[in-house]
Amino acid sequence: MNFLRKLKRIFYFFAIIIGFIILSIASNFIYDGFLGSGPLNEETGDLGSSDDSDCNVLGINLHGTLWTYLPPEGGGSLIEDTDMVSSEGILYSIDQAIEDDKIKAIILEVDSYGGSPVAGEEIAIALKSSNKPTVAMVRQAGISAAYWAATGANKIYASKNSDVGSIGVTQSYLNNVAKNQKEGYDFIQLRAGIYKDMGNPDKVLTEEEKTLLFRDLNIIHQNFIDAVSVNRKIPLEDVRKIADGSSVLGEKAKSLKLIDEIGGIIEVEKYLSEKIGEKAEICWN
Repeated sequence: MNFLRKLKRIFYFFAIIIGFIILSIASNFIYDGFLGSGPLNEETGDLGSSDDSDCNVLGINLHGTLWTYLPPEGGGSLIEDTDMVSSEGILYSIDQAIEDDKIKAIILEVDSYGGSPVAGEEIAIALKSSNKPTVAMVRQAGISAAYWAATGANKIYASKNSDVGSIGVTQSYLNNVAKNQKEGYDFIQLRAGIYKDMGNPDKVLTEEEKTLLFRDLNIIHQNFIDAVSVNRKIPLEDVRKIADGSSVLGEKAKSLKLIDEIGGIIEVEKYLSEKIGEKAEICWN
Protein backbone atom coordinates (compact mmCIF):
# COMPACT_ATOMS: atom_id res chain seq x y z
CA MET A 1 0.00 0.00 0.00
CA ASN A 2 2.79 2.44 0.88
CA PHE A 3 4.39 1.73 -2.47
CA LEU A 4 1.13 2.49 -4.32
CA ARG A 5 0.67 5.75 -2.42
CA LYS A 6 4.19 6.88 -3.28
CA LEU A 7 3.59 5.97 -6.92
CA LYS A 8 0.39 8.03 -6.98
CA ARG A 9 2.15 11.03 -5.46
CA ILE A 10 4.88 10.85 -8.07
CA PHE A 11 2.27 10.61 -10.80
CA TYR A 12 0.36 13.65 -9.49
CA PHE A 13 3.60 15.64 -9.17
CA PHE A 14 4.56 15.08 -12.80
CA ALA A 15 0.98 15.68 -13.95
CA ILE A 16 0.99 19.12 -12.28
CA ILE A 17 4.34 20.06 -13.91
CA ILE A 18 3.15 18.96 -17.36
CA GLY A 19 -0.07 20.91 -16.82
CA PHE A 20 1.84 24.11 -16.06
CA ILE A 21 3.98 23.67 -19.19
CA ILE A 22 0.92 23.17 -21.40
CA LEU A 23 -0.80 26.18 -19.81
CA SER A 24 2.26 28.38 -20.36
CA ILE A 25 2.53 27.41 -24.03
CA ALA A 26 -1.18 27.96 -24.58
CA SER A 27 -1.08 31.36 -22.87
CA ASN A 28 1.80 32.55 -25.07
CA PHE A 29 -0.01 31.31 -28.17
CA ILE A 30 -3.20 33.15 -27.22
CA TYR A 31 -1.30 36.34 -26.35
CA ASP A 32 0.80 36.39 -29.52
CA GLY A 33 -1.75 34.98 -31.90
CA PHE A 34 -4.96 36.67 -30.79
CA LEU A 35 -4.21 39.62 -28.51
CA GLY A 36 -0.94 40.84 -30.03
CA SER A 37 -0.71 42.75 -33.27
CA GLY A 38 3.00 42.24 -33.75
CA PRO A 39 6.36 41.72 -32.06
CA LEU A 40 7.28 43.24 -28.71
CA ASN A 41 9.41 46.37 -28.91
CA GLU A 42 12.29 45.54 -26.55
CA GLU A 43 13.26 49.21 -26.08
CA THR A 44 9.84 50.63 -25.20
CA GLY A 45 8.07 47.51 -23.98
CA ASP A 46 5.15 48.33 -26.26
CA LEU A 47 3.44 45.76 -28.42
CA GLY A 48 3.93 47.20 -31.88
CA SER A 49 2.87 46.24 -35.33
CA SER A 50 5.27 44.41 -37.59
CA ASP A 51 3.49 45.99 -40.54
CA ASP A 52 3.90 49.78 -40.40
CA SER A 53 1.34 50.25 -43.15
CA ASP A 54 0.52 53.80 -42.02
CA CYS A 55 4.16 54.87 -41.89
CA ASN A 56 5.28 57.07 -44.78
CA VAL A 57 8.29 58.83 -43.18
CA LEU A 58 11.29 57.11 -41.61
CA GLY A 59 12.88 58.81 -38.60
CA ILE A 60 16.52 57.97 -37.92
CA ASN A 61 18.31 58.95 -34.71
CA LEU A 62 21.82 60.36 -34.70
CA HIS A 63 22.27 60.53 -30.94
CA GLY A 64 25.55 60.51 -29.04
CA THR A 65 29.15 60.27 -30.19
CA LEU A 66 29.37 59.46 -33.89
CA TRP A 67 31.64 56.63 -35.07
CA THR A 68 31.87 54.69 -38.32
CA TYR A 69 30.86 51.48 -36.53
CA LEU A 70 29.97 50.23 -33.06
CA PRO A 71 32.16 47.56 -31.44
CA PRO A 72 30.43 44.40 -30.22
CA GLU A 73 29.50 44.35 -26.54
CA GLY A 74 32.25 42.85 -24.46
CA GLY A 75 34.62 42.98 -27.41
CA GLY A 76 37.40 44.66 -25.47
CA SER A 77 37.23 47.82 -27.59
CA LEU A 78 39.17 50.93 -26.58
CA ILE A 79 35.97 52.90 -27.22
CA GLU A 80 34.32 53.11 -23.80
CA ASP A 81 31.60 55.67 -24.53
CA THR A 82 28.21 54.01 -24.13
CA ASP A 83 26.29 56.86 -25.77
CA MET A 84 27.28 56.13 -29.34
CA VAL A 85 25.85 55.87 -32.83
CA SER A 86 27.39 54.55 -36.04
CA SER A 87 27.31 55.83 -39.58
CA GLU A 88 27.21 52.16 -40.60
CA GLY A 89 23.79 51.75 -38.97
CA ILE A 90 22.46 55.07 -40.23
CA LEU A 91 23.56 54.34 -43.79
CA TYR A 92 21.72 51.03 -43.66
CA SER A 93 18.53 52.76 -42.49
CA ILE A 94 18.79 55.41 -45.22
CA ASP A 95 19.26 52.71 -47.85
CA GLN A 96 16.25 50.78 -46.54
CA ALA A 97 14.12 53.94 -46.67
CA ILE A 98 15.18 54.64 -50.25
CA GLU A 99 14.26 51.11 -51.31
CA ASP A 100 10.89 51.07 -49.49
CA ASP A 101 8.10 52.37 -51.72
CA LYS A 102 5.92 53.16 -48.68
CA ILE A 103 8.50 55.60 -47.33
CA LYS A 104 8.14 59.05 -48.91
CA ALA A 105 10.67 61.02 -46.83
CA ILE A 106 13.48 60.71 -44.27
CA ILE A 107 14.11 62.59 -41.01
CA LEU A 108 17.54 62.55 -39.39
CA GLU A 109 17.11 63.59 -35.75
CA VAL A 110 20.44 64.97 -34.54
CA ASP A 111 21.49 65.28 -30.91
CA SER A 112 25.25 64.87 -30.94
CA TYR A 113 28.44 66.75 -30.15
CA GLY A 114 30.30 65.08 -32.99
CA GLY A 115 32.79 62.30 -33.47
CA SER A 116 34.47 60.82 -36.53
CA PRO A 117 34.77 63.12 -39.58
CA VAL A 118 34.59 60.08 -41.86
CA ALA A 119 31.28 59.05 -40.27
CA GLY A 120 29.86 62.56 -40.72
CA GLU A 121 30.94 62.64 -44.35
CA GLU A 122 29.42 59.21 -45.04
CA ILE A 123 26.00 60.21 -43.69
CA ALA A 124 25.99 63.51 -45.58
CA ILE A 125 26.75 61.71 -48.85
CA ALA A 126 24.03 59.10 -48.17
CA LEU A 127 21.42 61.78 -47.50
CA LYS A 128 22.39 63.62 -50.68
CA SER A 129 22.00 60.41 -52.67
CA SER A 130 18.36 60.02 -51.57
CA ASN A 131 15.70 60.54 -54.22
CA LYS A 132 13.23 61.30 -51.43
CA PRO A 133 12.95 64.49 -49.34
CA THR A 134 15.36 64.54 -46.39
CA VAL A 135 15.25 66.72 -43.29
CA ALA A 136 17.79 67.04 -40.48
CA MET A 137 16.27 68.13 -37.17
CA VAL A 138 18.78 69.35 -34.59
CA ARG A 139 17.64 69.10 -30.99
CA GLN A 140 20.15 69.97 -28.23
CA ALA A 141 23.25 69.80 -30.41
CA GLY A 142 24.34 69.27 -33.98
CA ILE A 143 27.99 70.19 -34.03
CA SER A 144 31.28 69.05 -35.54
CA ALA A 145 30.92 65.70 -37.36
CA ALA A 146 27.21 65.57 -36.48
CA TYR A 147 26.70 68.91 -38.23
CA TRP A 148 28.71 67.63 -41.22
CA ALA A 149 26.24 64.73 -41.41
CA ALA A 150 23.23 67.08 -41.22
CA THR A 151 24.45 69.21 -44.12
CA GLY A 152 23.55 66.39 -46.51
CA ALA A 153 19.83 66.89 -45.85
CA ASN A 154 17.64 68.99 -48.15
CA LYS A 155 16.55 71.10 -45.19
CA ILE A 156 17.83 71.62 -41.63
CA TYR A 157 15.61 72.60 -38.70
CA ALA A 158 16.90 73.47 -35.23
CA SER A 159 15.65 74.93 -31.97
CA LYS A 160 16.62 78.52 -31.32
CA ASN A 161 18.46 77.12 -28.28
CA SER A 162 20.35 74.40 -30.18
CA ASP A 163 24.14 74.32 -30.49
CA VAL A 164 24.99 74.27 -34.19
CA GLY A 165 28.16 74.24 -36.29
CA SER A 166 31.60 73.94 -34.68
CA ILE A 167 33.34 73.64 -38.04
CA GLY A 168 36.73 72.53 -36.81
CA VAL A 169 38.87 69.49 -36.09
CA THR A 170 40.70 68.40 -32.94
CA GLN A 171 43.11 65.67 -31.95
CA SER A 172 44.05 67.03 -28.54
CA TYR A 173 45.04 64.67 -25.75
CA LEU A 174 46.37 64.63 -22.20
CA ASN A 175 50.17 64.43 -21.80
CA ASN A 176 51.12 61.96 -19.04
CA VAL A 177 54.89 62.54 -19.09
CA ALA A 178 55.22 64.71 -15.94
CA LYS A 179 52.84 62.47 -14.01
CA ASN A 180 54.77 59.36 -15.02
CA GLN A 181 58.07 60.92 -13.98
CA LYS A 182 56.62 61.90 -10.59
CA GLU A 183 55.38 58.36 -10.01
CA GLY A 184 58.65 56.78 -11.15
CA TYR A 185 57.58 55.40 -14.52
CA ASP A 186 60.01 55.36 -17.46
CA PHE A 187 58.82 55.34 -21.07
CA ILE A 188 60.76 52.67 -22.96
CA GLN A 189 60.61 53.58 -26.64
CA LEU A 190 60.69 50.63 -29.04
CA ARG A 191 59.68 51.46 -32.57
CA ALA A 192 60.48 50.82 -36.22
CA GLY A 193 59.71 54.03 -38.08
CA ILE A 194 60.42 57.35 -36.39
CA TYR A 195 56.76 58.44 -36.34
CA LYS A 196 55.22 55.10 -35.34
CA ASP A 197 54.41 56.12 -31.74
CA MET A 198 53.53 59.70 -32.64
CA GLY A 199 50.82 61.01 -30.32
CA ASN A 200 51.53 58.54 -27.54
CA PRO A 201 50.49 60.41 -24.36
CA ASP A 202 53.39 58.89 -22.42
CA LYS A 203 56.04 60.68 -24.51
CA VAL A 204 56.70 64.29 -25.46
CA LEU A 205 55.41 65.27 -28.90
CA THR A 206 58.30 66.52 -31.04
CA GLU A 207 58.00 69.57 -33.29
CA GLU A 208 58.33 67.36 -36.36
CA GLU A 209 55.46 65.16 -35.14
CA LYS A 210 53.33 68.20 -34.33
CA THR A 211 53.92 69.49 -37.87
CA LEU A 212 52.68 66.21 -39.36
CA LEU A 213 49.58 66.15 -37.16
CA PHE A 214 48.71 69.74 -38.03
CA ARG A 215 49.16 68.90 -41.71
CA ASP A 216 46.43 66.27 -41.50
CA LEU A 217 44.19 68.32 -39.21
CA ASN A 218 44.29 71.21 -41.69
CA ILE A 219 43.41 68.89 -44.59
CA ILE A 220 40.37 67.50 -42.76
CA HIS A 221 39.37 71.02 -41.72
CA GLN A 222 39.47 72.17 -45.34
CA ASN A 223 37.43 69.14 -46.41
CA PHE A 224 34.84 70.05 -43.74
CA ILE A 225 34.71 73.66 -44.97
CA ASP A 226 34.33 72.52 -48.59
CA ALA A 227 31.51 70.12 -47.66
CA VAL A 228 29.56 72.81 -45.77
CA SER A 229 30.03 75.24 -48.64
CA VAL A 230 28.78 72.79 -51.26
CA ASN A 231 26.02 71.13 -49.24
CA ARG A 232 24.62 74.37 -47.79
CA LYS A 233 25.31 76.47 -50.89
CA ILE A 234 27.27 79.02 -48.90
CA PRO A 235 30.22 80.85 -50.53
CA LEU A 236 33.52 79.26 -49.50
CA GLU A 237 34.90 82.49 -48.04
CA ASP A 238 31.82 82.92 -45.86
CA VAL A 239 32.29 79.43 -44.43
CA ARG A 240 35.99 80.08 -43.77
CA LYS A 241 35.09 83.15 -41.71
CA ILE A 242 33.06 81.07 -39.25
CA ALA A 243 35.09 77.84 -39.38
CA ASP A 244 36.92 78.52 -36.11
CA GLY A 245 35.51 75.53 -34.24
CA SER A 246 32.95 77.56 -32.30
CA SER A 247 29.26 76.71 -32.24
CA VAL A 248 26.34 79.13 -32.43
CA LEU A 249 22.75 79.01 -31.24
CA GLY A 250 19.86 78.37 -33.60
CA GLU A 251 18.91 81.96 -34.49
CA LYS A 252 22.51 82.86 -35.31
CA ALA A 253 22.91 79.60 -37.22
CA LYS A 254 19.96 80.57 -39.38
CA SER A 255 21.37 84.02 -40.12
CA LEU A 256 24.65 82.34 -41.14
CA LYS A 257 22.70 79.90 -43.36
CA LEU A 258 23.96 76.91 -41.38
CA ILE A 259 20.31 75.89 -40.94
CA ASP A 260 17.14 76.72 -42.83
CA GLU A 261 14.41 77.08 -40.22
CA ILE A 262 13.84 77.40 -36.49
CA GLY A 263 11.60 74.58 -35.32
CA GLY A 264 11.17 71.06 -34.03
CA ILE A 265 9.12 67.99 -34.81
CA ILE A 266 5.82 69.88 -35.28
CA GLU A 267 7.33 72.17 -37.90
CA VAL A 268 9.13 69.27 -39.57
CA GLU A 269 5.92 67.20 -39.79
CA LYS A 270 4.05 70.16 -41.29
CA TYR A 271 6.78 70.76 -43.87
CA LEU A 272 6.97 67.09 -44.87
CA SER A 273 3.18 66.76 -45.09
CA GLU A 274 3.19 69.58 -47.62
CA LYS A 275 6.21 68.13 -49.39
CA ILE A 276 4.84 64.61 -49.87
CA GLY A 277 1.22 65.67 -50.34
CA GLU A 278 -0.19 63.66 -47.44
CA LYS A 279 -0.06 63.64 -43.65
CA ALA A 280 3.41 62.70 -42.47
CA GLU A 281 3.26 59.53 -40.36
CA ILE A 282 6.67 58.90 -38.82
CA CYS A 283 8.04 55.58 -37.68
CA TRP A 284 11.32 55.82 -35.79
CA ASN A 285 14.13 53.42 -36.49
